Amino acid sequence: MKKLENEAKRVLLKNWKDGFSVPCANLYPFQWKWDSGFIAIGFAHFDMDKAEKEIATLLAAQWDNGFIPHIVFHTESDTYFPGPDFHQSELHPQSSKTYKSTGMTQPPVTGFVLEEMYNISTNKTATLAYINSMIDKVYHNHTYFYENRDPNNEGLVYIYHNWESGTDNSPIWDDIFATMNPPHYEFKRRDTTHVDASERPTNREYDHYLHIINIAKEHNYSDEKIAELSPFLVQDPLFNTMLIKSNEALINLYKLIGGNVDKIAQLTQWNTKAVHSMNTKLYDKDLKVYVHYDLRNEKPIPFITSSSFSPIFANIATTPEQVKGLVDVMLDKFGGEDMYLCASFDPTNELFNPKKYWRGPVWVNLNWMLYRGLRKYGYNEVADRVKNDTLEIVEKSGFYEYFDARKSVHLTDKAGYGGGDFSWTAALLIDLLQNKI
Repeated sequence: MKKLENEAKRVLLKNWKDGFSVPCANLYPFQWKWDSGFIAIGFAHFDMDKAEKEIATLLAAQWDNGFIPHIVFHTESDTYFPGPDFHQSELHPQSSKTYKSTGMTQPPVTGFVLEEMYNISTNKTATLAYINSMIDKVYHNHTYFYENRDPNNEGLVYIYHNWESGTDNSPIWDDIFATMNPPHYEFKRRDTTHVDASERPTNREYDHYLHIINIAKEHNYSDEKIAELSPFLVQDPLFNTMLIKSNEALINLYKLIGGNVDKIAQLTQWNTKAVHSMNTKLYDKDLKVYVHYDLRNEKPIPFITSSSFSPIFANIATTPEQVKGLVDVMLDKFGGEDMYLCASFDPTNELFNPKKYWRGPVWVNLNWMLYRGLRKYGYNEVADRVKNDTLEIVEKSGFYEYFDARKSVHLTDKAGYGGGDFSWTAALLIDLLQNKI
């Protein structure tokens, strides 16, 4: 495995751009929020300076209201659409005056990433000093979420665009898109010049994506107007899990730093409410998993995805029976004889597509979270399967963005899809190989 680890380091160093990383060349030529978090974890194992710069550069693009955009456009590039000229982040009066960006965010990983960096560090005094210089910015980001994205004051924040979920084209969103009839936009795709179009969202799906952004732009990215008018408002178990996990990490780090009693109390209050709402509103007792909730149309979305199991990463499931139910569903529906864990969408559902982005393939970042959660709850055998499956697919197919969940395909065909030499695949593989959990 040492050869694989060295190859992973090569990928990370290749994608490093003097202050930040790109997820991969050409396809994603900018800095992505949750990518940077996972990338920093990988760098922390062999180059803490780069890990620290990765997060510092991301947080330097934070808006005055605490918002952190999902893409920061540090450089000029014509290989990605939609770029800064389409997003027009400057429409928001509190957007960064230094960096162009999108007006959307992504799952809030930064809190738990700082804690992971501290845990990995061999110079904890220096790393804690660095964290002390960054942590209030992350706290400000969490304040933004609870003050602007939780209209019912229930501890669950919403996303207003499928790109904010990170699981961009999941079948979860199909029914919401069916309620919309956006115009047909004239645009030139860039992603399909780098990747097989069959592995990417369709042009019509992009019409929906652009339409939601245009509604936000018409109102200068006003959170109040987005909450009122956006056809897409969803409480996402994965997004909220990461926020809860990051809240917990900030509590732990503030205790190490000392002081900050008021912030610790606020974070604890947020988490108490959030965990309660996750278990009363997003947990489906019949399906025995967590599901998304369509806040615009006031109804749950009863699909099972890898996100449905993610709350085990943040210790959200409160009873042994609940955890057992989650694991049983994962193994029953996602863990068949020919299947690697864990597909991004229910393989027993007719909408499952093993090659198409978030409609079925395995993603290393979700597996990393599931591995951590399963270990925490004592499901060591299943955790080891997730870890070993992850290592095996990367070893067989390379450092791709996502992978076919079917074992048989890896024996006979190319089974890694999307971008190649993908940064978070490399970074989290390093962590899995180093991890002694």
